[in-house]
Formats: sequence, structure tokens, C-alpha cells
Amino acid sequence: MNEKAFKRRKLHSILFFLLIIGVAFISAYMTDFNLVEGMATIPTALIWMAENLIITTDTLAKLPKILEKLNETIFMSIAATTIAAAISLFLGIAGSTTTAVNGFFSTLARLIASFARNIPVVAWALILLLSFGQNSITGFLALFVGTVGFLTRAFIESIDEAGSSAYEALTATGATYFQVVGKAIIPQCLPQMISWILFMIETNIRSATLVGILTGTGIGYAFDLYYKMLDYQAVALITLLIVAAVIIIELASNHIRRVIL
Repeated sequence: MNEKAFKRRKLHSILFFLLIIGVAFISAYMTDFNLVEGMATIPTALIWMAENLIITTDTLAKLPKILEKLNETIFMSIAATTIAAAISLFLGIAGSTTTAVNGFFSTLARLIASFARNIPVVAWALILLLSFGQNSITGFLALFVGTVGFLTRAFIESIDEAGSSAYEALTATGATYFQVVGKAIIPQCLPQMISWILFMIETNIRSATLVGILTGTGIGYAFDLYYKMLDYQAVALITLLIVAAVIIIELASNHIRRVIL
């Protein structure tokens, strides 16, 4: 029986692998993608990058302005994430099966999370751009809405996984709903929630770069400006600073996670 199950599992793996290859070939044919031609252009691309993406002393003179835009992007991402986390906490409590007040609010919270999460941040930026124009408010709201959708879903799952034993124990002693939530649910879920918030800060800094290109704010605006001016040295400096900022924030987040988890 074990041998038959192993052979069946092996056959399924081979069939799945062949299916993936077939889908890849069909996709390449439909999109006119040629792997050989693509690989052949790599040396030319590397030579162009070596010749044009060089940070010079003239480029470093633009560093203060670029850092100002980078700080704007980082603080906007942190503000959007933290404010969204506060809203998501209430939606998560309302949407969880453990702490839901009634079915209507639970369904409503889950619908809000699903609607906000399933529309990409870039799409939200384009939608909000029509109403608010190119400014920092549009970028903030795009990050805020996407973060509310993601964190609400994450908080609901965290509360559901916490278990209902502490909730039932405090309820049995006559504690009120808010006392139970504040004393039993939140303390159990808080480390995991903080971890999700830190993850979204990292994600939003990356997303804010692309959102900034659309909304004309932050480091994305600087990237788009220098790119259109064909100032590739400044583009290289901006890219390097974005990578460095994301790595630093990720290292800080990992340290905080090790402390709280």
C-alpha cells in the first residue's frame, strides 16, 4: 500500500511538472517571448549598466534632496501603517469568530478586508488620483487602504488562532466584553500583531516608491524625475538608497521580532 501510494505520488509530481512546462511554453508562444534572444541581450544590458549607472561626485551633490524625499516616503509609510493598524484592530476584533459581537459586523469586517486587500495598492493610487490629484494625501490613502485590508485579515487570523479558553474563562467570571478582549485576547495576540505591523512597514516602503511615481510624492517622484531627465547616475543613487533603507528597516524589524516573540 505504501509503495503504491509512493508511485501514485511520484506520478502526480511528474504530471504536475510536465503541466508547468507546458503552460510555460504556451505562455511564451502567446507572448512572443524568446528565451534565447532574451539571454543574448544580458551581456549588452550589463555593459550599459556598467557605463551609465555610475555614481559620481556630481551625483552625490544631489544626495540631500534625495534623502529628503526618501525620508518623506519612509515616514508616510510608517504613518499609513500605524493608523491602518489601529483601524484594523477594531475590524479584526469585530471580524473574528472568537470576539465577534454578531454575524453582521463579522461579515462586514471581513468584506471590508477582502475588498481593500484584493485591489492592488497601485490600483488604489490610480483610483484615488482621480479624486485627490497628485499629492501626498493620495499616496498616504493608497497605502492606508491596502494596509487596512491586509492587517484586518491578519489580525482576524491571529485572534482566531489564540483560542477561546481564556475568553471563556473570563466570561465565566462575569467580566465584560471589553475586559475580556483587553485582558485575554489582545495580550495573547499582541506579539503576532506587532510582527505583522512591522512586515507591512517594510512592504509599504517598497510600495510607496511605485505609488510615488504615480502621485508625484516621495522618493518615487525623484526617481521618475531623474529618469525622465535621463540622469541615470541619480537613478542609480536613488535605487541604492532605497535598497539600503529597506535592508536597514528589515534588520531593525527582525531584531524587534526576536525581542517580542
